[in-house]
Amino acid sequence: MLVRSFDPVVDMRTRVLILGTAPSRISLEKRQYYANPRNQFWKMVYALLGRTPDADYAQRLAFLLDKGIGLWDVLESCWREGSGDDKIREPVPNDFVSFFAAYPAVERVYFNGNKAEALFRRLVPGKTGLRKGLAFRKLPSTSPANAVPFEAKLAEWRSIMI
Repeated sequence: MLVRSFDPVVDMRTRVLILGTAPSRISLEKRQYYANPRNQFWKMVYALLGRTPDADYAQRLAFLLDKGIGLWDVLESCWREGSGDDKIREPVPNDFVSFFAAYPAVERVYFNGNKAEALFRRLVPGKTGLRKGLAFRKLPSTSPANAVPFEAKLAEWRSIMI
């Protein structure tokens, strides 16, 4: 199945960008980032700020933007059966040169898991044209496939709040 990324969740206040790989099957069906209730993304980000996630998706997005946090995926498109990152074929990256030029306040980029980082490093050609001074860091995946305990993941995700 052809999988296409959603538009980025970003505005001119965004200082932190969190990159996943590509939307899961459930996310595609619901047209929402991290829609799988077993994915710990929303619980994680809200826990960083001492809150429980809003039930309404639009409120979740507004909350992130208010805190200077944006979302996007490394891949603009790929072929994949199911939701597993290990099933990705023919990946095409998003246009990060244009993205970072359009959103100059972004200072830090966090990868939600190993595969997001690996795809970015492989497919974004030498980061040519990316702004100088951007900081990149891999965080443990919030996917249900990553069996690391929540509290251990949260300890690493706290680096976002620096």
